[in-house]
Parts: sequence; structure tokens; C-alpha cells
Amino acid sequence: MILFFRTSTNTVIATEANRELSAEDTRKLCWLFGEATVEKEENLTGYFIGPRKEMITPWSTNAVEITQNMGLTGILRIEEYFPVKDEHADYDPMLQRMYHGLTQDVFTTNIKPQPIVYIDDLEAYNEKEGLALSREEMDYLLKVEKDLGRKLTDSEVFGFAQINSEHCRHKIFGGTFIIDGVEQESSLFQMIKKTTQENPNKIISAYKDNVAFAEGPVIEQFAPADHSKPDYFQVKDIKSVISLKAETHNFPTTVEPFNGASTGTGGEIRDRMGGGKGSWPIAGTAVYMTSYPRTEEGRPWEEILPVRKWLYQTPEQILIKASNGASDFGNKFGQPLICGSVLTFEHKENDEVYGYDKVIMLAGGVGYGTQRDCLKGTPEAGNKVVVIGGDNYRIGLGGGSVSSVDTGRYSSGIELNAVQRANAEMQKRAYNVVRALCEEETNPVVSIHDHGSAGHVNCLSELVEECGGLIDMSKLPIGDTTLSAKEIIANESQERMGLLIQEEAIEHVRKVAERERAPMYVVGETTGDHRFAFQQADGVRPFDLAVEQMFGSSPKTYMVDKTVERHYKMPQYELSQLHEYLTNVLQLEAVACKDWLTNKVDRSVTGKIARQQCQGELQLPLSDCGVVALDYRGEKGIATSLGHAPQAALADPAAGSVLSVSEALTNLVWAPLAEGLDSVSLSANWMWPCRSQEGEDARLYTAVKALSDFCCSLQINVPTGKDSLSMTQKYPDGSKVISPGTVIVSAGGEVSDVKKVVSPVLVNNEKTTIYHIDFSFDNLKLGGSAFAQTLGKVGDEVPCVQDAEYFRDAFLAVQELVNKGLILAGHDISAGGLITTLLEMCFANVEGGMEINLDKIKEQDLIKILFAENPGIVIQVSDKHKETVKQILEDAGVGYVKLGKPTDERHILVSKGDATYQFGIDYMRDVWYSTSYLLDRKQSMNGCAKKRFENYKMQPVEFAFMPDFKGKFSQYGITPDRRTPSGIRAAIIREKGTNGEREMAYSLYLAGFDVKDVTMTDLISGRETLEDVNMIVYCGGFSNSDVLGSAKGWAGAFLFNPKAKEALDKYYARKDTLSLGVCNGCQLMMELNLINPELEKKGKMLHNDSHKFESRYLGVTVPTNRSVMLGSLSGSKLGIWVAHGEGKFSLPYDEDKYNVVLKYSYDEYPANPNGSDYSIAGLASADGRHLAMMPHLERAIFPWQNGCYPADRVNSDQITPWIEAFVNARKWVEANKK
Repeated sequence: MILFFRTSTNTVIATEANRELSAEDTRKLCWLFGEATVEKEENLTGYFIGPRKEMITPWSTNAVEITQNMGLTGILRIEEYFPVKDEHADYDPMLQRMYHGLTQDVFTTNIKPQPIVYIDDLEAYNEKEGLALSREEMDYLLKVEKDLGRKLTDSEVFGFAQINSEHCRHKIFGGTFIIDGVEQESSLFQMIKKTTQENPNKIISAYKDNVAFAEGPVIEQFAPADHSKPDYFQVKDIKSVISLKAETHNFPTTVEPFNGASTGTGGEIRDRMGGGKGSWPIAGTAVYMTSYPRTEEGRPWEEILPVRKWLYQTPEQILIKASNGASDFGNKFGQPLICGSVLTFEHKENDEVYGYDKVIMLAGGVGYGTQRDCLKGTPEAGNKVVVIGGDNYRIGLGGGSVSSVDTGRYSSGIELNAVQRANAEMQKRAYNVVRALCEEETNPVVSIHDHGSAGHVNCLSELVEECGGLIDMSKLPIGDTTLSAKEIIANESQERMGLLIQEEAIEHVRKVAERERAPMYVVGETTGDHRFAFQQADGVRPFDLAVEQMFGSSPKTYMVDKTVERHYKMPQYELSQLHEYLTNVLQLEAVACKDWLTNKVDRSVTGKIARQQCQGELQLPLSDCGVVALDYRGEKGIATSLGHAPQAALADPAAGSVLSVSEALTNLVWAPLAEGLDSVSLSANWMWPCRSQEGEDARLYTAVKALSDFCCSLQINVPTGKDSLSMTQKYPDGSKVISPGTVIVSAGGEVSDVKKVVSPVLVNNEKTTIYHIDFSFDNLKLGGSAFAQTLGKVGDEVPCVQDAEYFRDAFLAVQELVNKGLILAGHDISAGGLITTLLEMCFANVEGGMEINLDKIKEQDLIKILFAENPGIVIQVSDKHKETVKQILEDAGVGYVKLGKPTDERHILVSKGDATYQFGIDYMRDVWYSTSYLLDRKQSMNGCAKKRFENYKMQPVEFAFMPDFKGKFSQYGITPDRRTPSGIRAAIIREKGTNGEREMAYSLYLAGFDVKDVTMTDLISGRETLEDVNMIVYCGGFSNSDVLGSAKGWAGAFLFNPKAKEALDKYYARKDTLSLGVCNGCQLMMELNLINPELEKKGKMLHNDSHKFESRYLGVTVPTNRSVMLGSLSGSKLGIWVAHGEGKFSLPYDEDKYNVVLKYSYDEYPANPNGSDYSIAGLASADGRHLAMMPHLERAIFPWQNGCYPADRVNSDQITPWIEAFVNARKWVEANKK
């Protein structure tokens, strides 16, 4: 039966149950759905938009789980429907449909599981299912049929097609190239591998696992001792390895951008979980490339091509939805996104049409693991095959093989099947189990693999490849009962990991999984017979092949092509139009402000982020690289950066590759790398329109060879990467748009001290000098530049690096300057040229500018000087260090040119010869920011984008510390070296989906608490009673994915489970206890009414006014207050992180009724990020013992974690004033403990 509930916002929640619900059950559901009412009717009239019937949404999965955690049984599906006035209302047909009335059949699909089919006609089946099998592969399958003496099943053929698709097997990269009739001696893959053979440097594992691993430093592991029960955190030293990975999810993102990018991010995170015997993802990166979004009229470069009748979504929709999807996954999983890039491009010349109609969505990142676990074990017969994570749904069937062909080739039914489904919170639970097993003294995992393309058939076969295995299909979790055997075996439901585990450890792993609420299924075992089979409960095997029959097919791929010389006109220009050129360049999405991206993605979660995108007192996205610390000591870490140059690659593919590597490195040079370039590894991701036109495959070969040669000369390796070689979009009228051949380079490397990373923000001190250091050793050229692009040109003459050895010398010389602390500020020269670099160095400041003289630069053409994108950097040096800096550069044989000095005036004055040009910094900054505003309009509600555009420059972060604050551990009698118990006990409490628990636990630990890790399952089962702790903290994150309102499900777990309710009530009845709720924990405390139980009307936490996630480092003020934790900070002004979607305090009484302990320093958005009443950021109970706050103080206890920090203290303070809040709590417990 289906019940319909009408919510307070007039939406309808349809709830399906397999039994009659009692009045008490219905009351619980009404509470859960936000005081909803039950509709009397069994059928509702009117028009509604809701999810497609056959697609059980992750929202439903989470909502059903919440009901289970509240003790409600028999609820099968819950979906939400939005009333609209008629059938002409807008909706997204990929994910939704229009309903005329809601009936008892709203979930009925009438699909029956298809029986196993034995394939008679392979060719017909191949085309019908869109399997993209080649002639040779079909011949191979016919031979397998002959060997088996039977026809193959649909599962076997489908599974084979996925496993052996270009997407999974990279046949072109391993194939033979014949160019201009000459067979090339190396495959593309061999040329990439050559970089690691010649320069193994720190590499431990490359090309054979989900990730590449390089040797890392010894770091501190901070984790509970035993993960199968509530236990205390402890610190121990581990020898680490560092991982680097980048994946693309281009096809699914083109079709349905939100879930495509979301699962792309999820899949890449799983790759970094699936290294060796398990490893830890730590921070992510993202790149989006689309055709022009055409956000407003009057941008001449966007008129180069007519607007197409887009196949699925417009470029503007893709940019917003894809970045929403990638951000949403990371935010919910708890992976910060700390580095990214955007490019929009279209071009037409010589009747060839280029554009990213088939888009690029790259998700990358860095991670780490232990050296103990970095290599996979060897499976032995009798190992258990375990799946951890979500159920099977009809998702992405054929995603692998469809991704391997040009978009638009198949009917949309097949392409629709590739729509993905993302449930980040489920993946976090699976990750918590992997994290636990890797953190414990012994890791029982033999091998681990992520479920990605081709689902179980790919993942589980790779696990057992060396010895064979039998999978019991009755043990596989089914979320959709209409799936056929083929669909169960090969669907791409995400958020799952396959593990091979020693039999004797199964029970311990099960305990950990149950505690984390991670569904765990023992689905089979290794056999030793070198066959791989899936067996149904009735003994029938829809899939039964020898392992080598599955993998042994790929016939060699031959790529036959010839060199085609293409020429592109150079831009024509007039010096008199300089200002117009600059304003155009600053508006290109690639150059312009990326605030529309950074303002919605968590950049602080983990508490280990030492460098994210935003810089300076205005927190504008200007960083060159991202840096993450490997532990809370704030020293050893990993830096990561990106580089790409597809416009230049059109004109010269070899130069495009060299420029991509160069850009990644000039972005990375600002972090002090442990062993210079020897610490650096690259991932190269190749997106190319192979076979789309003559000369394209030859260009790819040239590009790969150039990258390989350049890296070998620089003595760095490329141990990982990916290719996506069907980058063409076909339209129904027969036209096609080719995506320009693109390589995106991600760089990663170990950092010796994360506190020494150089910022691009100019220091306003006239006793300093600004220098230019060229890395290219080439003449200035405008081909492939943003400048050329704004004039609708690509240009033939593109810059390159003329001498790799010189580039290496320059890089290492700058590294020496960074290590010695001799650079005050520095920024690379890339999209937008030198003038953009200089302006950006001034944008994050409120005052000051530069006076620049270009007479020392040999080139006379001012446009070339200002807009050429030759690899190089700009540095600012204190005059007292000038001679030392010059000496270091001269000793290294590296040239430099003095450009000028900072000035008090708010402009950049540029002089060359007799002419002087003035650029107003604030004016140009608004031009640069305007593109961000135009995109932000489409994602922020209630006029917030306009408010942000008006206020961003008016709200600098301001600091006012207490006069007696010294910034030293010793002031508080604490030390990070402590490894023994203190006897003062606190607990962190987490629910599934909590992701900010580690940084909170460490803040408590550093302040002198012994910290216990407590999950809701511990409280519900009665394993934990909280009787022996005096402080509890509800941590931040996305409990239950914020489904049905943030913390609603978490509150339900407390209110409707007797043991958890009793533990809570007893804790708050004691007089010797404190509590803190941050972010999601703040929402929980407000939902449970723990702050102001004495007031008749309850305050609420509502959606942010912008109706989007808000991520920002901003200023808060501590008013004079009486609270245990923040009382001593009264009067302070501090910087702090916010990262939340529902952070608006909505309070029924006047401000004086509340114990207000924290306020945003500005009343206006975005510095008040959510529109809270009275600008409140935190409230305490009347007695000051219980505190609820939205901002994350636990992510700002060290100066290096802060987005900005007072310049005179940043190098001397060991800690920030926020530690005092935790120390106050510990001292109070010491004084009041019974």
C-alpha cells in the first residue's frame, strides 16, 4: 500500500509499505516528514513532477534507512513529488517525469526480470545492445562458443563487452600506430611507461593498481585502537605512501551532468580507496571543459559558431550541474576539493568545427596509505569474496562500452541506461570500513577493488583473476527486484567495494561493518580452478567462463593515419584597444573568477588542508596549487596542481603537451617539495577525438611522444593516467563537433613543510621588488592564448619550452628560494598572460597596487608582453633579500627581469618606452568577477548571487586577538607529543554520513582529553552509555545525506531507540557534563532542543537563504558571553570555516532571550552565509555548558589550516585562539568532575 503525506511546503511524499501502518507508525512518519499530514485519499489529482518510476532514488534509499533506524519496519520506498500547475512545467527528463495524478501505481513498473538468453546472432545482439564489439572480438567469442560446446549467454557476452571495452582495456593506447606508412616502434602506453622506467624516483607501484603509489614520509596516525567497538583514539607512527589519480567521466556527464560528475568523483575516490590492500583518499581536484555557456549577450568570441540544438543539456547547464554533482559528492563524502580548472572553447576554421560539445569532466586527487598495505596480496583458494556498500540497481548498464563510442551514435534508450546514481553517504560508510581495516594492527584484506565500469563482473573477476572464483548470486544485494541475471551481474551501481578477505577475519570485519552501518555481503570465494562463475540459487550459472576466456581476447589494435598539417590564422590587433582586450580576456571562463565553483564546495573538511583555492583577506580563488597535510603536525604533506593547453595543442600537439606539463609544474613550484623534482609524479589524462578526421590519431601520437620526451628530460615520471578517445559529438542532422585533443596533467608530490607554501597575494610593502622569471627560453608568442581566443583565433605560433634542462634548473632554483623563505608572494603566468598574473596578485587585497616598467624585456610588442602565455612566474622579494635571491638564480644560470614595485595607489601602472598605461585594480576585479556572478545567478536563490557580487569586496576577514594570547602550546600546558592517557574523557558521537569527526577528535585530544569514538549504533545497541565521559561532541557532516532535513534522521535515531534515548537523557541530567555540536551536530542539538529546553517555542535550523551549500573562510565575532568554551574569548574577532547547506538560525524570540556566543562579523551575505537571525553563528545553553555552532572551530586551531591569518603572527604562532575553547572545556571538567 502507498500512503501520501502532504508536507508543510505542499510537496507530497509517497510512502510504500508492505503492511498496514499503525497510528503510532503514521505519527512517527508525520514527525519525520516535518509535521506533515496524511492525505485521506488513496489517489491524488493534479500535476506533479517526481522521479522516474524505475529509478529508486538515493534520496529514497536514505529515507527508508532513516525509518529503519527509528524502529519502523516494512517501509519499501519513499519518494517526493512536487505539485505544478499544468503539464507544461519544466523538468529534467533524464531524472524526472510528469505525473497526471498520483495513484497506488506510482511505483509500479510492470517490468519482470528477463530470463537468461542464449545468444544466437552475435552481430544483431552487439548492435541492439550498443556493445561496441569489433569484428575480431566477435570472431573470438565464436571461438569461445566452439570451445565451450554451447551458445554464450547474454550475461557472458554483455560482461565480456564491458570488460574488454576501450574504456576498460585501453586498446588504442596499447595498439600499434602506422603513421604515413611507417609502423611506429613504441605504443602510446610504452612511451608513458618509459618515464617511470627512466626515472623511477620514489615510485613503488605504477600502472597495475587502481592508483599509483610513491614513497611517503613517516607520519602520525590518529585513530581508535579497535574499530569493532567504542574505543579511544591513539597516536602512532606509520611509514606512508602517497597516491595520485585522475579519472574522467565525460560521457555520463554529457548525458546527465549532476549524477555523471557526482559518480565520476565517487569513482575516483574509490580508486584511491582501492590501492594495494586499502588506502585513504584525502583531497580532490576537478576540471570542467565545455563549449561556450553564452551567459550573456555581447561576447563576440562566443559568436564563432551558431548555437546548436544541444543533444542533452546546454553548456551552461552542464557547467552548473556537473560542478554541483562533483561538489555534492565530495561535500557529503567528506573529501575537500582543493584545486581545479575550467575551460570553455569553440572554434571553426577550414570547415572544421571544434568545441567541447562532448564535455570533459575530470575528477582527480591525492591520497595516502601505509607502506605495509601498498601492494595487493595473492589470492588463495578459500579466500572470501566480500562486497561492501550499496544495492544493485538498473544503473549505467553498458556505461563502459557506451563511453567508448561517439556520443549520439546510439538511441537515447541505451544512452539513458547510462544515467548514473550517486549516494555519497553510502560510499562514506564503505570507506569507514576500509579505513578501519587499514588503521588496525593487522589488516585482513588480501586484495581490494572498486566497483566501477561493468559492476560485479569486472570488479570481482579482477579480485579472483589469479585463481578463479564462484559467486553466489543469491547473496548479492538487490535494490530493484526487476533486474535480470545480466543486469545484476553487470550494472554499475556505485558506492561499492569488492574485497578478498581471509576467512578467519570475516567476523571481525562484519562487526566493524555493522558498527559503521555499511552493508556487507559475503558473496563467494576463490576456488583455485581458474574459472569465474556466477551461480543462481537454483544452481543455474548465467555466467561461467575460464578466466583467460574473459580477458584473453583483445586482438591488437592498429591505428593507421597520416600526418595532416593544419594552419590557424594569427590574431590581428591594435595597441589602442588594449583596455578592451584585457576586459574580454578577464571574462573568459578559463581566466575569470572561479568563486561560483569554490563557494559551494567544502575546502576545509578533514582539518588537514594547508592550501585551498581562496587567498587573502577577501578570500578570492587565486591559488596555484592545493596542499594537504598528512597528519595534524602540520609539516609533511602533499601538493597537487593541474595543467592543460588544448588551444595550443590544436596548432601544435607537441607544444600542447609540453605546455600542459609546464603549467602543472609552474603551479606546483610554490610548495617546498621534499626532494625537488624527484618528489613529483604526474597523471596524464588524454581526451582525444580518435578516428574522427584524418590526422587526428597521428596528432595524438605526436602529443604523447612529446609529453614522454619532455618528462624524461625533466627526470620525472607519469605513473598513472587514463584515456578517453571518442571525443566527438554527432548530431541528428549528420553534423559533428570534435572536441579538441586535450591532455590534462595532474601533478602531485611530497611537501617537506606545508607552512612554507608561497601565496600569490602581493604584500603591500614598498621595500620589495617584483621580478619575472621565464621558464620557456622561447620568444613571446600569442598562439593558443586566451587573448587569441577572445579574437576568435587559435594562431599558428605557439610558445613552447625550448630547453628542458633550463626549465629544470629554473624550477629547482625557485624551489631553493621557497625552502629558504625568500619569496613574499609568487604567481605563475598562464591563461591571460603576464597582465592577468599581476592583477590577480592585487585582487585579494583591499588596498595597494604596482608600478611596472617593461623596458628590461627585450620584446617590443606590448600586447605580446602582456598576453603571451609562455611558461614563467612572477615573484615578490623583500629588498633586504634581493642580493641573496639574485645570487641563487645566477648560480643556477637562470635569468630574471626586474618588473617593478608595490605602490599605495590602487592601480597597476605599466610603462614601456615613452608610453604608460593605467589599469584600475578594483574595476578590473569586478570585470574578472562578473563571469562568476553570471553563472552564480543560475545556482543561488533569493538574489544571493547579486548580493555576493556587490559585497565580496566589502567584507575582508578581520582579526582581534585577546591581548594575553601568545600562540604557543606552552601557554595552555599542552603538547602534540602526548601519547599517554590524561584521565579526562570526552567522546565524539557520529552518525552514518558524519565526516568531520577526525579533526574534532584531534582538537579535543590536543587540548588534553582522552577521546572515545562513539557511533550511533554503539548507543542504540547499548554498547555505549556515556557514563564515563564528561564531554560529548556531535560532529559535522551529512548524517543520512541531509535527507528529510539536516539532522532529522539523526534525531530520530536518538528519540525512537530506547537505549540511545536513555543514554542521552541521563547524560544531560548530570551536572558534570559539557556538550558541543558543530555544523550537523549543531542542527542535531537544535532539533533535539538541547540548548533552550526552557523556552516554549523551539528554534529551528533552515536552508541557507541561497538554497545551496556555502563554503567560506570568514570572520566571526565573539560577543561578551557566559559560556564554558567561549567565555574567555569574549571580544575577539577571529577567522573560521563554514561548510553547510542548512545553517540558518530561525529563532522565535528576541535576541536577548538567548545566550549568543558567536556572530558573523558582517550582517550581509556572503559573510553572513545563511541569513541567520541576528547574524548568529553559535548559541549556548543558559548555564553555558552546552554549545551549538555552525562554523567549524576544529578546522581552524592551527594557523596553517586558516584561509588567512594575521601576517605578523602566521610564522610564529603554533596554534590559534580557537584551541582555548577546547582547553577551557578540559579545565572545566577537571574542576567539576565527580
